[in-house]
Amino acid sequence: MGESSASYIHLVQHLIEECIIFNMSKEESMEALSKHANIMPVITATVWKELEKENKNFFEAYKKKREERANEMETRQRIHQILLDSDSGCINKDTNK
Repeated sequence: MGESSASYIHLVQHLIEECIIFNMSKEESMEALSKHANIMPVITATVWKELEKENKNFFEAYKKKREERANEMETRQRIHQILLDSDSGCINKDTNK
């Protein structure tokens, strides 16, 4: 592999690490790097896959943490909707008096 290929792979790796800092999934990273850095999604996917192989424990924990955050967000949205629904019910009862 040439020096320019190696530096390109290191650039992609660095950008993936930046995506991880922003808690992005592999798919979100592929889309972001394609859109903002003009990196083909297949390149991002390949580098991501290699990073997963080299850092299995990290990526397992990262995936679990992302799933936990998604569940927390879903729960918060449900609670928020319940509160909105109960508030609108109180408003309707108040206006019907």
